[in-house]
Parts: sequence; structure tokens; C-alpha cells
Amino acid sequence: MGYFDERKNVDDYIKMVEDYEADELIAILKKHLPAGSTVLELGIGPGKDLDLLAQTYTVTGSDSSNVFLDLYHEKHPSADLLMLDAVSLETERTFDCIFSNKVLHHLPKPDIPRSFSRQRELLTDGGLLMHSFWYGDKEEEFQGLRFVYYTEDELLNIIGSGFEVVALERYKEEEDDDSFYIILRRT
Repeated sequence: MGYFDERKNVDDYIKMVEDYEADELIAILKKHLPAGSTVLELGIGPGKDLDLLAQTYTVTGSDSSNVFLDLYHEKHPSADLLMLDAVSLETERTFDCIFSNKVLHHLPKPDIPRSFSRQRELLTDGGLLMHSFWYGDKEEEFQGLRFVYYTEDELLNIIGSGFEVVALERYKEEEDDDSFYIILRRT
């Protein structure tokens, strides 16, 4: 059973992240991805980022937690939601973009190459990935959750070929340069 399979943990997490939004990240994405494009969000959590994405794009939300999916579905009964883990991504659908905001850092490092390879398979020709990560070179556990930090170079080495870097920049989530986002185009 995963951390987010328990309702108490989900409720605690929702409180912990209530002041975090991806509005700045999504504004950056809008510079690279036309309105109306199809976007898969990995790890919708409480769904705030999915709501923001839905203002511009045709969105599909996904999570590996039934609790998050059920909570979002209660508020948005017509939402397009998929039960997916961020590694195997078991769907036959394709998307113009796959987006996540501080989700992939929960995966063990050995799973990252497989995730990016599978994401590439789900992208349309020239499709984009946009993901954000904590910046650094450590791994820690906080309240039962794994957090893997990356440097830009380390992540690029792990991802390997099949993509061109469109944008890569550090930003402030809590402290200066504590995070970075990457936008990749499928080649």
C-alpha cells in the first residue's frame, strides 16, 4: 500500500501543499504549447494544477492514488481521469504534452529512465514534456514520502536520448534556486 492510498495521508498532504500552485510553470508552458493541445498531468494530487491546465488545454488527469482520483471526481464528475503510475504509464492514449509538478521526485532514481522512455512513447510527434523537480543531490524521506533531488546535468544524463531540451531553468519554490523545471520536445 502506498502513502497516498490512505485517506489521512491524502488529507495531510492537501493541507501541506495548499499554498503551492503551478500558475507560473503553466504560464511558461503556454509559451511553448498551443491552446487546445492535449495534456496528461501525472500525479494530480488535489487537482489544483489540473484545474489551471484545463483553462487552456484539453486535459486528462492521472494519479496512482484512488483516493486523489475519487476526491477529484466528486468535484468534477465529467473529468477525464486515469489510474496510472508514473513509471509504467499503462495507457494506449497519446498526448501533445505530459506535465507534472514535483511528482517524479517521489520515484526511486532507477525508475526515472523507464518513466521518461514510456512518456516518450505516449507523446505525439514533436510533443512536449514539462516536469519540475527539487534541485540538489540528496534523497530524503519526509512524513513517509520519498523526495529525490536532482541537478540539471544529472537529470539530463538519466533521461538520455530521444528528446531535445526546449527550456531548463531554476526557480524559487521556498528558497532561491531550490527547484528547476525542464521542457523537453520528443525527437
